Amino acid sequence: MSELLQRREKIEQGVVNMFKVNMGVKSGEKLLVITDVTTTEEWVEKESKELAEMTERSLLAKMVSEIVAQKFPDCKVEFYAYSSTGRSGTEPGKQVEEKMREADVVVAITSYSLSHTEARDNATKSGTRVASMPGFIPEMFYPGGPMATDYTKIHEECQKIAKLVDQANEVSLTSPGGTDLKFSLEGRKVLIDDGMLAEKGAFGNLPSGEIYSAPLEGTANGILVVEQGWCALTEDLTLVFEDGRVTQVISGGKTGDGLRETLACGENEEPYLSRRNCAELGIGTNPNARRIDIPLEAEKIRKTVHIAVGDNSHMGGRVSADLHRDFVISKPTLRFDGKTAIKDGEIL
Repeated sequence: MSELLQRREKIEQGVVNMFKVNMGVKSGEKLLVITDVTTTEEWVEKESKELAEMTERSLLAKMVSEIVAQKFPDCKVEFYAYSSTGRSGTEPGKQVEEKMREADVVVAITSYSLSHTEARDNATKSGTRVASMPGFIPEMFYPGGPMATDYTKIHEECQKIAKLVDQANEVSLTSPGGTDLKFSLEGRKVLIDDGMLAEKGAFGNLPSGEIYSAPLEGTANGILVVEQGWCALTEDLTLVFEDGRVTQVISGGKTGDGLRETLACGENEEPYLSRRNCAELGIGTNPNARRIDIPLEAEKIRKTVHIAVGDNSHMGGRVSADLHRDFVISKPTLRFDGKTAIKDGEIL
């Protein structure tokens, strides 16, 4: 953690840029930085490496709040820590939601994502501008990192790709690793996460750079193969989809073991049915995103595609779940109604 304290000078300008450029902070606004802290149960169950990462992330959030308080003296800055939920997409509790709704700007530097929760959704509906940053690390602020990118170019490319996706009905996704998945986007809206969150009620990830949409429920069929190395996998992970839901989780090492327990493919009741829903198609557009082991950054890597399972109710779908989990595919070939938009990882 002492190493993180030494990095303050390296991240300071990135933090200021985030609040000025991405969040569009104005004098007199109320700014809230929130984080999730490890629980007693997690200290017993998790390995020391993961505990250290979670603890350092909370310390980073605290440091960000201190930098903001110093650099934006005309704003009211609050830091708030809450107990870890243990799973992305799980509600953080009413007190967190109330804090978020009372603020003008929320930056959530967490280990488990708040993006697909009612708390976040209700906050943005009330007008709060929210940046969700699960798994964020200090290096993302560094020069040349995914936060230090040209958001104008990202916006332009997102707009172009969004037009293609918006016109699509049938989608086909393949990859050299073995992915072969088909689903429908008929009637579904396309959303853009380009990092520009200055408008009232704006929401997105930081770092940003993707377009995404919710596949039509019940239409996903085929297999998704996530290759070793991506999202810290020690071996390839295969998800089998039938009629819109995951029916098998094959291999994947310890990650696969945890996912099999979470999805419980043999159980045909809630919450497992909703967790197994094919929830999202996303296309990365950030040229500075490089880390393949952190989902927040990996899914933004330009020329990649990601598929998520679980909740899609906050992106135009009909499934509410206490889980939203992304899986990134490298060198994808993506076809819309038979027309190739991405071939072997190259955007056409």
